Amino acid sequence: MLLILFVNLSNINAQNHDWEKYSNVIQKHVYKGFKKMYREPGGNLKYPFLTPGATYSDQLWDWDSYFANVALRQILLETGSPKDKKEIVRYEQGCILNFLENTSIDGWIPIVIQKDSAYSELMSGFLKPNDIYSENMHKPILAQHAAFLVQINNGDAEWLRDKFAKLQFFIENYRLHRRNTTTGLYFWTTDHYIGVDNDPNTFFRPNKSSGSIYLNSLVYKELKAMAYIAKQLDFEERTNEYEKEAIKLKDAIQENCWDERDESFYSVDLNLLPVHADGWRLHSGNPRDYNCVIQRLDFWTNFLPLWAGIATPDQARAVLKQFNNKKTFNAPYGIRTLSKMEKMYNLKASGNPSNWQGPIWGISNYLTWKGLVNYGLDKEAKELAIKTIILFGKDLEKTGTMHEYYNPENGEPILHPGFQNWNYLVLNMIAWMEGREMISEF
Repeated sequence: MLLILFVNLSNINAQNHDWEKYSNVIQKHVYKGFKKMYREPGGNLKYPFLTPGATYSDQLWDWDSYFANVALRQILLETGSPKDKKEIVRYEQGCILNFLENTSIDGWIPIVIQKDSAYSELMSGFLKPNDIYSENMHKPILAQHAAFLVQINNGDAEWLRDKFAKLQFFIENYRLHRRNTTTGLYFWTTDHYIGVDNDPNTFFRPNKSSGSIYLNSLVYKELKAMAYIAKQLDFEERTNEYEKEAIKLKDAIQENCWDERDESFYSVDLNLLPVHADGWRLHSGNPRDYNCVIQRLDFWTNFLPLWAGIATPDQARAVLKQFNNKKTFNAPYGIRTLSKMEKMYNLKASGNPSNWQGPIWGISNYLTWKGLVNYGLDKEAKELAIKTIILFGKDLEKTGTMHEYYNPENGEPILHPGFQNWNYLVLNMIAWMEGREMISEF
């Protein structure tokens, strides 16, 4: 996968002056404050690192640090001096090294590391449990972050050579203990700390039951990243192993998560009673011959197989029906995180859990948009990019800051002013719209 993407959209500059105006507003704001995400080592963090933003104090988060890093690299591509580009390396590599510092042969890695040792009761869920397989851990995105940095450094992975075994331990933890062997799909152990907090496919559902399309898309990309890093380190056997594992997972997602009826990818329910083959019992004449049940919930992560490169070209075109439906996902300011027609749809201001049951998030708009770009669906990608640019531009114009998530209908902010993090990926959208170089995640 290429790190730098080029798009020829020469006619865009003559259209829609609003997005052009707000692009300037966004760039002016972002360029002056991005280094607020840089943090120095200390306490539980041996290496420099990146926070999601000024509002997050001294905390290193898993998927936040990765996507914030992608955005930061776009900023440096556009405005950074050679000194700036050299300076960031220690912070971005430090994110990986800090997490790997906190793992061993069992492969368990925390979701977040707080710089000081004064963990509150609320933060205790991020401490290593006695039974490491009873709770979720770092999302499968660490190898992707590392591979992204290797790509930026022209394939140089030497800084990871003596740490690669720990990355393998991490992946093996998922492969051996967080995968349903019958379907080949991965599951969330609990509904805690999954990133998309109250995803109805997982939220308040039984442990180990959620074959989340979000999780499985992440794992697929993680396996591809492991193969890439192994190749750069000349570990041929490991390269082949992870490539084969990625193909097996892709096949499992296609078999179990693609719904021909709705022409959409979905999460699946793995919480089925076992089939008993010994002797006569009720239902034994015609037991179930399926291994999971599709959860036909219209959640934004149904678009992630486009971002991950799992969908076929025909499937990518087919899901446009879901993307374009204004009664479900398609809103004036982007993609609703949950369809407006789902019973759980709400726009409540909540931080525990964060609300993903309808509000617009910068990361959901971005990843959905990136999937469209990956498959050459430029018309729809342009629409979503413009909506995102206008959303953040209007917020900056009115409040002077960005927020964590927004009302899909009127673009009004709902919670957490001062949020930086993956919101800054709007710069990557702007670059694509203007036909300029764009930094891409692995």
